[in-house]
Amino acid sequence: MSSLPKSLKQVSLFLERLPGVGEKSANRLAFYLLRMPDEDLKDFAVQIAQLKARTKRCKICMNLTEEEICGVCEDLARDGTRITVVEDVLDLLSLETGDIYDGLYHVLHGRIDPLNHIGPEDIFLEELFTRIKPKTNGDAKRTEVTEIILATNPDMEGEATAMYLRNRLQELKEEHSLTFEITRLGYGMPMGGNLEYADYMTLRKALENRRGF
Repeated sequence: MSSLPKSLKQVSLFLERLPGVGEKSANRLAFYLLRMPDEDLKDFAVQIAQLKARTKRCKICMNLTEEEICGVCEDLARDGTRITVVEDVLDLLSLETGDIYDGLYHVLHGRIDPLNHIGPEDIFLEELFTRIKPKTNGDAKRTEVTEIILATNPDMEGEATAMYLRNRLQELKEEHSLTFEITRLGYGMPMGGNLEYADYMTLRKALENRRGF
């Protein structure tokens, strides 16, 4: 019975651990790596080896960066009065596509999920609260926040995280006499969608988020 060489099989098994990669896809990727020019493969190996060492979290918004502050937070052209809260960096990248948003972000790197033992203390909530508390003398250049957009995903855990955030933010507003608005992303029928195939929650959200026309 024919089998892969041990080194190639080890690479394939590692690739199979990646999300969305099955055994056959892992084998194809392993063979692709084997056929790469030596210089490209060495460069790829170096980049992988240095990935965690070179990547850090932005000290302001928790976005991933190789510097102390990410490019979004450093961009003076962005609207510093709005902060969109997302679960992870991939959500941030989605919002950055197409230049549909010009404000700032806060990345939680997770969501509240009691079934998997993830509580509020396990994600970057306190860092967000620190950002929106009243300015001190040392923060004279910091822009006052006027809106917090909750953009966690529209599933059970995402909704629970958004509700927890809303309650904590309301407490913060009352405690410090702040006036920022708390908003939630609108969800409903997608463009080109058909009511016949929409699920109950999608239709409910579409009705709740209706507007004048």
